[in-house]
Amino acid sequence: MTNTIPTPHLPRGFYATGVAAQIKKNGQPDVALIASDRDCAAAALFTTNKVKAAPVLYDQAVLASNNTTIRGVIINSGCANACTGEQGLTDCRETAESVAHSLALNQIMAGAIDATQVLVMSTGVIGVNLPMGKLKNGAQSASMELTTDGLEAAARAIMTTDTVQKIACAELRAEGQTYTIAGIAKGSGMIHPNMATMLSVVMTDAAIDAENLKAALTQAGNVSFNHISVDGDTSTNDTLLLLANGASGVSVDTPEKVSAFQSALTDVCISLAKQMARDGEGATKFITISITGAPDMRTAENVGRTIAKSPLVKTAFYGEDANWGRIIAAAGYSGEEVYPDRMALWFGPVMVFEHGMPTRYSEEEATRAIQMHDVEVRLDLGTGTTSTTIWTCDLSHDYVTINGKYRT
Repeated sequence: MTNTIPTPHLPRGFYATGVAAQIKKNGQPDVALIASDRDCAAAALFTTNKVKAAPVLYDQAVLASNNTTIRGVIINSGCANACTGEQGLTDCRETAESVAHSLALNQIMAGAIDATQVLVMSTGVIGVNLPMGKLKNGAQSASMELTTDGLEAAARAIMTTDTVQKIACAELRAEGQTYTIAGIAKGSGMIHPNMATMLSVVMTDAAIDAENLKAALTQAGNVSFNHISVDGDTSTNDTLLLLANGASGVSVDTPEKVSAFQSALTDVCISLAKQMARDGEGATKFITISITGAPDMRTAENVGRTIAKSPLVKTAFYGEDANWGRIIAAAGYSGEEVYPDRMALWFGPVMVFEHGMPTRYSEEEATRAIQMHDVEVRLDLGTGTTSTTIWTCDLSHDYVTINGKYRT
């Protein structure tokens, strides 16, 4: 049975912290470190953007040769280390070496750690080299400040334009023992699903092999982070990492245990994904788009994503204009075979479109349905039995302001 924990906490054997290394101009925490006191099996999903940041390329190479003995991950905000050439990769290696050396000096880490056991992530402005002196100092400080209570500090340190920390946690019992799945994430802009859009680290103290870990992460990512959109942009740095250290003594080694783990991991990832959509840059509304009556999942997802990233749809919700025509039009240019005479559309409980025409709905009722902070939209395609859900937000003046001045 899965239980969401009101006060999220790190799984056993994991330590975390967040420190200010002066990478950000505002002096806020900008280096997070998460480490395990024992080896972790690891799995990750990365951006499908053809322009991949140095830490993405670096982590892909590390995990290709080592996905069973990972000990830590360092994340900096304020600089993406993207489009930085060979120097960017060199900086990743030096960062991992610095973290490995610093962690080995911490008694709770129990001995030597190799650089190939450390993963790196970055987020921030593209085209800027990492300030390595500051980052190494931050890594050294973080290594000495690791704590079992550091989940919130780590979540805060990875924020860029985020306004709130994003944390989720679940706890499961198996054969009389308990294990935990906990995760943090960052992301408010440059968010559009094309694997798992953002930076996120999820940890568990269950023991699960790397192959099953990757399968579980892929499935969870597909129905969580792949189902959110803020602005239609896929980042150069997207990384979703899952670490399992086995410190709980629970082995996820039967079909029943794998199924329970999968369900809880999916819950954690969906929670983190929805928190990201809620915190979209400048957002005033959290919008749930349900697509029903689709012939298959691809159609449902493509139609839902097209609606979710439409600037006209998103600005209509910001202006609280129940302009259903923009949603129908977006479905029509999704590239999928849709038929307006079969579609039906609801704003909350109010059906506004059916059989290719507007219904005799009340404009006042439709408007009230989208004036809430949490807005629900359902589009039935009338061509099958498949359904899915996409989460997004509106597009406000503040989004333009934030991104128009992002580098300043």
